[in-house]
Amino acid sequence: MGENAPDREIPGRETMVLDAETRAQERPHDHQDELRLWLRLLTCTTLIEGEIRTRLRACFDVTLPRFDLMAQLEKMPEGMTLGELSRRMMVSNGNITGLVEKLAELGLLQRIPHPTDRRAAMVRLTEAGHRSFADMAVEHAEWISNLFAGLGEAEVAQLMRLLGRVKQSVHAATEERKVRAGE
Repeated sequence: MGENAPDREIPGRETMVLDAETRAQERPHDHQDELRLWLRLLTCTTLIEGEIRTRLRACFDVTLPRFDLMAQLEKMPEGMTLGELSRRMMVSNGNITGLVEKLAELGLLQRIPHPTDRRAAMVRLTEAGHRSFADMAVEHAEWISNLFAGLGEAEVAQLMRLLGRVKQSVHAATEERKVRAGE
C-alpha cells in the first residue's frame, strides 16, 4: 500500500484506524521508505533539470546536453577526445558526435589533432566558446541558488552530508553486486 492508501482497521481490535506511517512500521521490511526516498530524489532531480533546461533554452538558446559538454571542456582547456567526453557524460559516442558537430558549426568548439594518436581528434572550446560558457555558467549558478533559496545554510549542509552517505551506500552496494557477479 502506498502513502495515500486508505486507512484500514485492525481485525479483532477496537475500531483502530492506521495511518500510512503506522502501516509502514507494521511492515519494517517492505522497503517502502527506501522506495519513497528514491522517488523523492528522482522527482527533485527531474524538477530541477526541467527548470534548468527551460531557462537555458529561453536565455541562451542552448540545450542542457550542449551546456554539459561545454562544462566538461571548460574543465579541460587542452581538450578531450570524443571517447573521454562520452565516458564523462555517460552517453554514447554517437550522442557526443552530434553535440560536437552542432557546437563546431556555431564556432564554440574546434577539433584539433590528438598529440599522440593520429587516428583520434581532440575537441576544445574556442575563445567564443569560453566566453559563451562563462556567461551561461554565471546565470546557471544564480538559477541553482534561486531553486534552493527555500533552504537555510544548515539544511543545505545537512543534505550534503546525508546525500554523501547515500552516495557511499550506493557505491558499496554496487561493489558488492559486482563481487557477487564476478565482474
